[in-house]
Amino acid sequence: MSPSSELEPLPPALSSMWRLCKLGYRHEPRLMVVSFLLSQLAALPDALLALWLMLLGKGFLEHRTGLMQGAAVGLGVSAAATWFLRTVSTRVQRRFRDKVTIALESHVARLQATVATVAHHERPEYLDRLSMLRNQVFVLDHMYVSLFSTLGWILRLGVTMALLASIHPALLLLAVFALPTIWTSTWRPEVERSAQMRGAQSNRLARHLFTIATTAPPGKEVRVTGIGERLVSDRRAAWERWYRPVAAARWGSAFWHALGWAIFGLAYVGAVVFVSSYLRAPASAVMLVLAAGARLSGYIGATVGEIGFLRGFWMDGSRRLAWLEDYAASIAAAGDLPVPAELHQGVRLDHVSFTYPGTSRVVLEDVSLLLPAGAVVAIVGENGAGKTTLVKLLAKMYEPSSGSILVDDVPLARLPAEDWRARLAGAFQDFFRFEFRAGHTVGLGDIPRMDDQPAVAAAVERAGAGDVVERLKSGLNTQLGPTWPEGVELSFGQWQKLALARGFMRDQPLLLILDEPTAALDAETEHALFERYAAAARGADKSAGGRVTILVSHRFSTVRMADLIVVLDGARLVEVGTHDELMAKRGQYAELYGIQAAAYR
Repeated sequence: MSPSSELEPLPPALSSMWRLCKLGYRHEPRLMVVSFLLSQLAALPDALLALWLMLLGKGFLEHRTGLMQGAAVGLGVSAAATWFLRTVSTRVQRRFRDKVTIALESHVARLQATVATVAHHERPEYLDRLSMLRNQVFVLDHMYVSLFSTLGWILRLGVTMALLASIHPALLLLAVFALPTIWTSTWRPEVERSAQMRGAQSNRLARHLFTIATTAPPGKEVRVTGIGERLVSDRRAAWERWYRPVAAARWGSAFWHALGWAIFGLAYVGAVVFVSSYLRAPASAVMLVLAAGARLSGYIGATVGEIGFLRGFWMDGSRRLAWLEDYAASIAAAGDLPVPAELHQGVRLDHVSFTYPGTSRVVLEDVSLLLPAGAVVAIVGENGAGKTTLVKLLAKMYEPSSGSILVDDVPLARLPAEDWRARLAGAFQDFFRFEFRAGHTVGLGDIPRMDDQPAVAAAVERAGAGDVVERLKSGLNTQLGPTWPEGVELSFGQWQKLALARGFMRDQPLLLILDEPTAALDAETEHALFERYAAAARGADKSAGGRVTILVSHRFSTVRMADLIVVLDGARLVEVGTHDELMAKRGQYAELYGIQAAAYR
């Protein structure tokens, strides 16, 4: 399905946390259970310190030596147990966090990489949400520790309230007076997080400007144009646009938070006066109220703080992770049909229209077209005509807004995206520079054969990239990228040839897409390369499986060799035919061809 134009709200907090807990348990069940139990056991001895102090005071006042000795032993055991259990718990939790962090990072990376479409990489509102998740995922393991700690503080609170209730039930009202602090601690992070989210785009812009000013790729142009000072000032302005509403939200929430603590402080003083003056309780009871009440304020403060962290950061991260899981599932292709082993008729577009989500501009409008099996098809048109968008639809990066794409009369929408892309190959103008060993940089085009040296060498030869490999000091074993030990830098054209070789790794694709992958090469080299490949495609035997080759190029001297030329203009299909047929029509193709040919005279 196609993602809706509106960004859906984040999932509920508690269910998101529960999903994250299940994820952690799935990957590290034993460590998670042990971490939880140790965190709760470490809470008990600490909570009993007020009881031992009361008994010690009572034994002293009543001259009961046995009670004093028992209470002293209890104090010692509680202090030692608290230290021991806390130390062991910290070590186990650290081990759990280290291991679950790897699982969480892998989970997020896998989700983003396997989403059927690329809308989340191209829509600003999705990028804002994902940028915050990327910042949080590296510390999201803290949520488990924060959750365990919160439950431990709640356990301490429960024990402390039970001790206070043993003096008089009215002392339980201290918990009621603590409610304002709990409410402000849960409300405050949400207010601040909302302010941060509203300014997420400005924050992202500030980071982007910082990257431009401090990294190598734009370094030459930054220095030549002298825009360093402008980048610094613009980054500061973007950061201020983000920070001003955040600071205002923090000051406002801090005021209400302080007011909540003032209410609890007055109630605590009132409880001491109530026990000592109104109840006229013995000194040991007053000592218990003083000790337990003092610890109660600390426990409430710690609980409130943990709840604040839990709600303000860790819970928010779990909601974003749950959203990404739901998003990936919601647009996963409901593929219930197998991908054909070979093409007999080809790929047909039936009244296909497309508008990018979140926009109103029609990029493709009512396109009907047959891409015949076994044919080399060239797509031409001016910039913005919809050429690359058509390629994205064929690769299932998006689903059409209307109309359908059929593969031998089978709807492409019903083919599993992963299985369909396993039968695709090709290279793109906006390729990525994988800084691995050269052999792996090429071999990534067919993961099962990534270490198959003959297959990699064949792809390099097919792409005409042999001259690039020959210049590398260690051939295919050379590390690429100057930031790595013994790594070498390549020119843009050399990177492009390796990307083209990567696209030629698969021997039997049903659809081969070449979307201006040789833009950095000269026209003669591009022409020779495509002519050789087109000849090979036409001369292929039945093992080619009716492969359709899509060639997108702005050089008309190259596309003239295609079996079929598709001309797009203003989002519409305007002409289809061979080079000779389109030249005879004297239409738009002939006009563009003549203009470009004249430029080379």
